[in-house]
Amino acid sequence: MPFIPHTKEDIAEMLASIGADSIDTLFDEIPADLKSGQLKEVPPGLSEMEITRLMMERANQDGFYQNFIGAGAYEHHIPAAVWQITTRGEFYSSYTPYQAEASQGTLQLLYEYQTMMASLTGMDVSNASMYDGATALAEAVLMAVRSHRTSRKILIPQTVHPIYRKVVRAIVSNQKIDIIELPFNKETGRILPEALEEFSNEDIAAFVIPQPNFFGVLEQVDELTDWVHSKNALAIGVVNPTTLALLTPPGEWGSKGADIAVGEGQPLGIPLSSGGPYFGFMACKNNLIRQIPGRIIGRTNDLDGKRGFVLTLQAREQHIRRSKATSNICTNQGLMVTAATIYMALLGPEGLRRVAAHSHANTINLVQQLEKISGVDKGFSAPFFHEAVLRLSKPVDGILEKLKKKGILAGLNLQEYYPDMENTLLVCATETKTAADIKNYVEQLEQALN
Repeated sequence: MPFIPHTKEDIAEMLASIGADSIDTLFDEIPADLKSGQLKEVPPGLSEMEITRLMMERANQDGFYQNFIGAGAYEHHIPAAVWQITTRGEFYSSYTPYQAEASQGTLQLLYEYQTMMASLTGMDVSNASMYDGATALAEAVLMAVRSHRTSRKILIPQTVHPIYRKVVRAIVSNQKIDIIELPFNKETGRILPEALEEFSNEDIAAFVIPQPNFFGVLEQVDELTDWVHSKNALAIGVVNPTTLALLTPPGEWGSKGADIAVGEGQPLGIPLSSGGPYFGFMACKNNLIRQIPGRIIGRTNDLDGKRGFVLTLQAREQHIRRSKATSNICTNQGLMVTAATIYMALLGPEGLRRVAAHSHANTINLVQQLEKISGVDKGFSAPFFHEAVLRLSKPVDGILEKLKKKGILAGLNLQEYYPDMENTLLVCATETKTAADIKNYVEQLEQALN
């Protein structure tokens, strides 16, 4: 909303109307010694041109960096049309579509989003999004416990994003849900199969399976999913939506498929934007539809036979009895979902496959070139997608600082989250990286090490 200042005449008229001599009179109950007086450090007003110049100068101070950090938020190319359409007034100002007759555009978009996400994940149904990937996983854990009824034990491997694990604990720890973290194989970077053996005779509600995992490594999802189902537990897949253009979707893992799929939707047309806002997605099998939080949009025909969209299922306590509510989630990340839907519609299946394939190829190229440098080794032996772990011969913090001075954000220091993984670096290369970008990274890292 634009700021419209009052004129002196407006102010005088309003003061006269309420019988006050001045604006200061309105605040005469405030003791004089508590008043700060004039704001001496505030500079004088600037013109539009001067403000534009100032903001450009401030922005240039940040500099431009080649970004090779992934770790849950990824720099992908976003077609200009995505946000040009998303920020149209019809979408930009839309709220919860309670009135179907006045919200057909929003409802149709959410319906299309659900259809796309269900197709991408290979699941039966998708809700209309969550706050982010981490809270989506926490909601999936709650779903699993409600559905299982006899167990409140959840297995989460340490190959799941460490922040996701932290958020899950914060949300469910006071609900007497037991979160058990499983170690990973230090050679492959995968879930350690032997770690599952001690739970062979225990009753568990769910097992969380990341694909790819936090290290970028591809897990053996088919075997893991079948093991979970042999325990009469639920399989929760944590997936990157871009990778699903090439990898087997969670709905097809093992002989029955995962039961719930969640993840971070940021790769689908959402800019990094200093950490948000992003959105989470959640999809599941039909037998869990009454447990899914949020809302589901349905398509129907009106009395005249015309197609229409409505809020079909709403699991929020405002809409149903509190005891039957699955979550208090309400106004979700609707604008982000709008952008993601437009992004997927513009790229289509083939475009999304190209993004995934190009990102995968760039990361392989980067890792292969870096392995030729003395003092750089690949961290894990298992296949990876578009992120990989490197072991360096020198402390990572110093290397990252040197490359930052060269305009390169070289990756994530894993020791911050895994204390025993000294001198390890998580790197990522998406489709935005050119051969020249990769060559420059390799040259600068070699100089920093030597």
